[in-house]
Amino acid sequence: MPKAVKKSDLPQKTCATCGRPFTWRKKWAKVWDKVKYCSDRCRSKR
Repeated sequence: MPKAVKKSDLPQKTCATCGRPFTWRKKWAKVWDKVKYCSDRCRSKR
């Protein structure tokens, strides 16, 4: 079994709208380079 990764070791980005840091999520694994916003709410505000 592979070892689990700690949350503190996951990559982080800053949201383009609110400026808050957010961490990598598994659903963003294939598109992590394109992710700019932390949530749908921030994405809709742009």
